[in-house]
Amino acid sequence: MEEMALVYTTWPDAQTAEAAARQAIAQHLAACANILGPMHSIFRWDGGVHTQDEVAMILKTRMSLSDPLRDALVALHPYETPCIVLMPINRIGSNTAFLAWIEEETTPTASVTWPTTV
Repeated sequence: MEEMALVYTTWPDAQTAEAAARQAIAQHLAACANILGPMHSIFRWDGGVHTQDEVAMILKTRMSLSDPLRDALVALHPYETPCIVLMPINRIGSNTAFLAWIEEETTPTASVTWPTTV
């Protein structure tokens, strides 16, 4: 079985995150997405401290699809520098049936096409 991963990313709202998740799942780059939120983010940007309400999204995928998934999320994302972080899944202690399901659901289609916005 191939190695699996979680991809953590943040979005300005649930609707935008859901649109991106649906695209990723439709293209078989992710098996599942969990949209969590709302949350209140505090961050440094352009020399100042800012706050913004956001949602977090966690996608389940194969390690081999992490680059295409990242590229797709960047293309779909409204932020200039979106948070997209890969976290490998350790098989030890994981539900191997769930990991097998991720593998089954993430076979890329022959041609992956992405709109420039969601």
